[in-house]
Amino acid sequence: MAQATVTAKPAARSAAKAKVPVYLWEAKTKQGEIKKGEMEANNEKAVEDRLVSLGLSVSKVRRKGLLDMNLSLPGSVDGKDILIFTRQFATMIDAGLPLVQCLEILGGQTDNAAFRKVIFAIKTRVEGGSTFSDALKDHPKVFEELFVQLCAAGEVGGILDTILNRLAVYREKNEKLKRKVKGAMTYPAIVIMVAIAVTALLLLKVTPTFEKMFADFGSALPAPTQFIVDLSKWLQNYIFHLVFGIGAAIAVFVTFYRNPRGRQIFDKYILYAPLIGDVLRKVAVARFTRTLGTMISSGVPILDALSVTAKTAGNRTIESGIEHVRTKISEGKNIAGPLAETKVFPSMVVQMIGVGEATGAMDQMLNKIADFYDDEVDTAVAGLTSLIEPILMVFLGGVVGGFLIAMYLPIFSIAGAIK
Repeated sequence: MAQATVTAKPAARSAAKAKVPVYLWEAKTKQGEIKKGEMEANNEKAVEDRLVSLGLSVSKVRRKGLLDMNLSLPGSVDGKDILIFTRQFATMIDAGLPLVQCLEILGGQTDNAAFRKVIFAIKTRVEGGSTFSDALKDHPKVFEELFVQLCAAGEVGGILDTILNRLAVYREKNEKLKRKVKGAMTYPAIVIMVAIAVTALLLLKVTPTFEKMFADFGSALPAPTQFIVDLSKWLQNYIFHLVFGIGAAIAVFVTFYRNPRGRQIFDKYILYAPLIGDVLRKVAVARFTRTLGTMISSGVPILDALSVTAKTAGNRTIESGIEHVRTKISEGKNIAGPLAETKVFPSMVVQMIGVGEATGAMDQMLNKIADFYDDEVDTAVAGLTSLIEPILMVFLGGVVGGFLIAMYLPIFSIAGAIK
């Protein structure tokens, strides 16, 4: 009977699977934690038996109906979902649970419907005889190549739990790095948007009111006031042209950035930009060393590791530099020399990697460099924030203060004339 199922045509298998109902379940762990999920089964009794075998106390089971279809709507899978999945998966594998059982538990307890669908699809592939890493390849938008390569190395070496723990640590540090940079950019962006909104409000709503009042004075306006009034009139007449121009400029930039040559030029010069360039370079070095160190310590060959690392660099200039290093290593050279030739990585990084390569502890050296540059990013972001904050506050205060002074100059002039 089992053999007939294996040799059945794909269409027949799909039809048979479509008839299997899906049940929504709720259960408690031995620690009292409530778990929810869904499971394919022939009846409610089969679901209950399966949950009991997993050590869960069943609270309720019901068949999934049309009102529950929104649970299966596609959505996005973010880094936090994958991080939690990786950490829990590593713990279960380390505890000795079978791979399929781990996937079933994790798929049933995740709240993200899209990710649940992906996990159950991977579980189905593994049950059909596929390796875990091959099943991951079916979902490149969820699991990056780095994740797949490391899991493949873990399966070959029989250390999947160790690899998953390393992946969890890697993703935690990577997410932390992203949050630092995003946090540094959020405050300036908010202040700039507030400044634009306040300026537009003052020019479009407040200035016309003052203009009507100034018209009754019957005298020439001071130069600052006249400038604000003229600017207000221009903005009222050409606001749609301005919005269109800004939109066109953004469209041109996006088109330029999506072009390979344009992306190369932008990524090259952004590394030398004032204030932000140094931070981006340090972030790139931390990401490069962390990724390469994780892959080498997991047993991935250096050429494959460099290929994956180049794709995760996030900057075309650094990506080109890593590809140059990979080419030179394939020709028989060491890693330190080609790294120095790229002129992208700091000399300290090159020298430390050279020492690590000579002593046979390059993975440890790379992780030390990554830790060092994580701290450097912290310092650089803090310095950038402390520098940008007063500049933005002076700018915003100057805009509002300058407007108020310009609007009240005519009133001061009249008051002085009356005296």
